[in-house]
Amino acid sequence: MLFNSIEFLFFLPVVFLLYWIVFSKKVKVQNSLIVISSYFFYAWWDWRFLALIITSSICDYTLGRLIEKSIHPKQRRLYLWLSIGINIGILAFFKYVNFFSESFENLLALFGMQADFITLNLIIPIGISFYTFQTLSYVIDVYKKDITACKDIIAFFAFVSFFPQLVAGPIERAKNFLPQFIEKRNFEEFAAVNGLRQILWGFFKKIVVADNCGFYVNQIFQDPLSYSSPLLLLGAVLFAFQIYGDFSGYSDIAIGTARLFGFSLMRNFAYPYFSRDVAEFWRRWHISLTSWFKDYIYIPLGGSQRSSKRTILNVFIIFIISGFWHGANWTYIFWGTLNAFYFLPLLLKRSNRKHLEVIAKDANLPKLGELLSMLGTFLLICLSWIFFRAETLSEAFTYVINMVNPSNFLSKSSLQINRSALGRVGGFIAFMIIVEWIQRKQEHGLEVMPSSRIIRYGMYFAISLVVLYYFGDNSEFIYFQF
Repeated sequence: MLFNSIEFLFFLPVVFLLYWIVFSKKVKVQNSLIVISSYFFYAWWDWRFLALIITSSICDYTLGRLIEKSIHPKQRRLYLWLSIGINIGILAFFKYVNFFSESFENLLALFGMQADFITLNLIIPIGISFYTFQTLSYVIDVYKKDITACKDIIAFFAFVSFFPQLVAGPIERAKNFLPQFIEKRNFEEFAAVNGLRQILWGFFKKIVVADNCGFYVNQIFQDPLSYSSPLLLLGAVLFAFQIYGDFSGYSDIAIGTARLFGFSLMRNFAYPYFSRDVAEFWRRWHISLTSWFKDYIYIPLGGSQRSSKRTILNVFIIFIISGFWHGANWTYIFWGTLNAFYFLPLLLKRSNRKHLEVIAKDANLPKLGELLSMLGTFLLICLSWIFFRAETLSEAFTYVINMVNPSNFLSKSSLQINRSALGRVGGFIAFMIIVEWIQRKQEHGLEVMPSSRIIRYGMYFAISLVVLYYFGDNSEFIYFQF
């Protein structure tokens, strides 16, 4: 089920009313409702893949208990690696088996050998990368004795399948999230109202900004040879706002929805396009995944505590794995590697943690140097997004070459863009940027509203009206494919 669908607009209030009115007295009953509702939510897409979520939940619940009960280190490691093997095995089968098969065929072809491996016609289960990483972190934390194994199987199943963040995160840690399913939850009006505001802002970013940007992005990326350099640059910039509006919009809806049920999810985006360097960008973009890689791969590899060469290697490993996590395509691996090269000068100068505070913390506007740093970082990120968006590396390089080709700057595009409609999209983007700049110290774009009731409700009405006008396209969220 999509957040931006009529079905969800009926589903959410029904579950909300059952949760707080019918089943509000017992936590286990509420958790059971969450499990049933989450499975229904997921089955709306394809009920057959529920088996994967249930299998992952049973395996990691059981192995977590076995790890905690075991007193022999070898036995504990065996259970840990069994969990890793099952989870990564399922993930690799659905996401990467064809990639490895085709890549090996191409490698053999370079040496004049021919092979014809079987290619499976697999559908990648929505959200498999997200809930797999969430359950993996639970077992790893139990193994490290950072948390105790969960004894309440219903609470654990609810933790794994919680529908607001099931298919695209945030990737929650058991240490922070699982206890919320054990404790009694009380309805808090302030949290619920704040959640509704965040949901509205998420809908605006997805339906109004991202989907409208996507119309032009698809048009330009489909045939880059037919557009001039300025329009190709525009296509890259619009994709940057499309993917931000799409993914951060999903996160806002997920976090806001969780608040309606008395849960607190971790922040997943912190206005990343206001970053002054690439290191700051990656602290603010997809925070749950970035911190997951840091805690479970980067630090165990030695992080920055070893030699400079090893630290550089660790950084490249993390970025390449991050690219590979996003999809079985060389474009994602190149995208990850390119960001590692962006990060490298900051690492060598030891300035990768220079910007830890929000930009223009004590001012209304950034200084000229901050503004230039922010724009420069944004353009670097836009360049990397081209490789993320393109279907193949060849298409990505063709796009970049034509975008920077001097002779293409003054040429006329053979295909036309509707300039008036594009102007409206620019207006939506500008409104989003202004609102988020004003709220850059807050969790989301509508967290702190004007005290005037007329202005406040006027904004709610205006944003809702624009959302409803564009509502109904039912376009999937980009990160569903990951």
